Amino acid sequence: MQIFKKKNKLLKEISNIKDIAFVPTMGSIHKGHLSLIKKAKKESKNILVSIYVNPKQFNLTSDFKKYPRNINKDISLLKKMKIRYLYLPIYYDIYSFRAKSPIYLDRFSKKLCGKFKPKHFKGVINVINRFIEIINPKSIYLGFKDFQQLTLIKHHINQNHISTKVVACP
Repeated sequence: MQIFKKKNKLLKEISNIKDIAFVPTMGSIHKGHLSLIKKAKKESKNILVSIYVNPKQFNLTSDFKKYPRNINKDISLLKKMKIRYLYLPIYYDIYSFRAKSPIYLDRFSKKLCGKFKPKHFKGVINVINRFIEIINPKSIYLGFKDFQQLTLIKHHINQNHISTKVVACP
C-alpha cells in the first residue's frame, strides 16, 4: 500500500490510471468501509481510500474535535485489505484551489438530517467534489447507510455531468 500525504505526489502516481475506484472515509475504519472496499476490489485493482476528517461538514467545532481518530489502526486494517493507495490529505491540499464544478445542493438537503445540521451536506458535497477533481476516479463507492448523503452526491454528480460513476453499496 502506498500512502500519500501530499496531493502533488499522489497525482504523479495516479495521473495515468483510468480505472481508480475511490472509497472516501473520515477514518475510524469499520465493517461498512471494509465492505465498500471489497466491492470496489471486484471492479478494479486500483483502489484509493482517503481518510480526511472534513471540518466543513461539522456544524460545531467541538464535534469536529471530538470525532474519533485512530490512524494507526486504520492503516493496519487497510494494509490487510491490500488496497493500492491511501490518501491522507491536509486541509490545504483539499481547499487551496477553486473547484471547477459548482456545488449543487438539492433541496433534499434541507430535509431529514439536514433540518438539524444546516452546514453538513454543503460541506460533504464540497469535499467530495474536490476529491473527485483531484483523483478523477472512474467510480466512487458509498454506503446506503448514509442514504441522504448518497442521494445528494448522486444529484451533484448528475447535475454537473461528472463522469465518475456512483456505486451504492449495502
